[in-house]
This record gives sequence, C-alpha cells and structure tokens, in this order.
Amino acid sequence: MKIAGSTALVTGANRGLGLAFTRALLAAGVTKIYAGARNPASITLPGVVSLKLDVTREEDIAAAAQAAGDVTLIVNNAGIALPGPFLGEGAIEAAREQFEVNFFGPLRIARAFAPVLKRNGGGAMLNVLSVGSWINGPMLATYGASKSAAWALTNGLRIELQEQGTQVIGLHAGFIDTDLTRDITAAKSTPQAIVQAALEALERGEQQVLADEISRQVHAGLSAARPIYLENGAALRP
Repeated sequence: MKIAGSTALVTGANRGLGLAFTRALLAAGVTKIYAGARNPASITLPGVVSLKLDVTREEDIAAAAQAAGDVTLIVNNAGIALPGPFLGEGAIEAAREQFEVNFFGPLRIARAFAPVLKRNGGGAMLNVLSVGSWINGPMLATYGASKSAAWALTNGLRIELQEQGTQVIGLHAGFIDTDLTRDITAAKSTPQAIVQAALEALERGEQQVLADEISRQVHAGLSAARPIYLENGAALRP
C-alpha cells in the first residue's frame, strides 16, 4: 500500500507507539489522519483530526466509522499490558480487561471499518501484536494470551478481507520504550524504529513484520527441534 495520499486512522494515538505512528504517517505524506483516544483532548499533535475512541465502547467505534468514512489505512495500536502470572491474584480480572482492549478492540474496529475500507478500494489494516503472541511466561501471562488471540484474529481477518483487496499486516516486536514498559528493565527498541519497520513493510505489501531482533529470533525458534514456546519464558524476562 502507498502511504502518501492515504487517509489513516490510528487508535491509541495520544502517546507511545500510537503517537510515533501518527507522527511518521504525517511525515510520509498522508492526506489526513484521524487520531483516536479515549480522551480526545489528549491529542495535541498539530495536523490531525482527533476522535473520541475507546475501543471497548461500541458507540465510540460506530461514531468513528461514521466520522471517518474516507479511511484507507487503519492502525490498530490501542493496547494495555498488565503484569502477572496466570495463577496469581487478580489474573481473571486482568485477562478480561486486556482481552477487551487487545483482542475485542481490534475485532470491533475491523467489523466497523471493513465496509469503509471496501468502499474506499481495499486499503490496509495494521495490527500491533507482540513477541508475546508466540511465547509466554509468568511475567506477562495474561497479556501474552491476549496478544496470541490478537495474532489469531489478524490471521483470520487476512483471509476474510482478501477478497475485498484489504492488506492485513501483523506487527511483532519485543519491549518498546514507551509508558507501557516504563517499569521493565529489559532492552527496548525505540518507537520510531518499530514504526519505520512497520511502515516500510506495509509499503512493500507484506503481511507480517518482525520489527526487532527478538521477534526475529523467537519467530525462527517456533520451528526449532525444541520449539521456543516450550522453554520457560526467558525471552520475556527483564
């Protein structure tokens, strides 16, 4: 997909990776960017159209689809990460909260905007996933489960939207230096580096981007004699 001249929607655009996507898309020459956030007043970047968009609220998404009927590129970026193991206190509640944002959020967006993309020629949808889509451990257990579900969603949407000409691309990365990971001491990539890799892959027409070294290593390890997901989650430790 050609980014210059497109009209984009970025969810969770007020900070972190979403803000980096918004800035990079502006620099790449998009015609218009809709920047979605739960609090539209938190969108302060000049040159964008702010939208009230909580991806857990059907009414917000329906209103956004009405307001942004010219969209040709969607970046499903909004996400949350809560630490802790499956057997820890509050794990059920944490899983529900993260699935609402990380899985049901992009599913709701896809259902609302698939007809918009079709009407506008197909376009593209980029889903922000994680190396945690493939491996898991007690540090980010329920988060990883939500991203595994989002990976499955991305792969299914790719098939369902193929006929209407929509490019669906999944972005995998390890820890990124944003507010989301402020309490994690592991090595982190810059948001700018991840976004650059994602947008370059999008323009090449790819369906998956392994945006950093850890995602490439883990992806390769999925087909090892002893697959990496059978290990003890070392890749997700600080």
